[in-house]
Amino acid sequence: MRTLVIILLSFFCWGTSFAQNKPSTPADSQPETVIQKHRLTDSLFERYSVLKSDKYTRQGLYQVIYQKNYALASGYYTNGKKTGTWHFFDTRGNLIQNFDYNTNLITYEAPEDSTSNVQYAVDGQLNDSVKITKPLKVGGRYFGYLPYLNLFKLPPDLMNINPKVSWGMVELLISPLGRLASFKVHVYSGPAYHKVFNMSIDVPDEADKIFVPATANGEAVSCRVAIRCVFRNDGGLAFN
Repeated sequence: MRTLVIILLSFFCWGTSFAQNKPSTPADSQPETVIQKHRLTDSLFERYSVLKSDKYTRQGLYQVIYQKNYALASGYYTNGKKTGTWHFFDTRGNLIQNFDYNTNLITYEAPEDSTSNVQYAVDGQLNDSVKITKPLKVGGRYFGYLPYLNLFKLPPDLMNINPKVSWGMVELLISPLGRLASFKVHVYSGPAYHKVFNMSIDVPDEADKIFVPATANGEAVSCRVAIRCVFRNDGGLAFN
């Protein structure tokens, strides 16, 4: 038995091209709305519309903006429900995923190369003839994994670690059923320090417990997802 680390993987998919800031709009007419803004992190804020008659019901365009330059997520709400095709991007504005909320299907997943800070490991009886597909998360390999990073902050006794020689790693175990089975955060500092924090898998958003599972020759298998991170000034995690 050995572990196969998947670094270079492509996902066979289909889709159509579009302008990032002009996602397809629902065909029906839109009721009167007002725009809301909410800061998520130092570099991210969300912009969306709510019904003028009900400030809790989202309606119309939703976007998460990175450093006032790129939309990491862009799609539409209809009466508080995500509808139609949503588009997800990396921090350079490259499309990495389309997800159709009407059919609950990923319709496009960009190939991942060796520069990715996300790696995958599948355990089992494997050889070179086994065809592996990685697990997929709605939102893609950037926006889709942000919720897990945002759930961790360094405890007070570790806030003074040297950021130049310290880094974090989020480790997720995805079951063959496509469920979040384990959630850990590793903290490394220098050549010797390593501490593991066991995080609760009862994450706030039910959608963050669900994945498209990895497969080996078409059969669903468990897979570990490792995301290398850096620490923000406030002790939170950010993509490396």
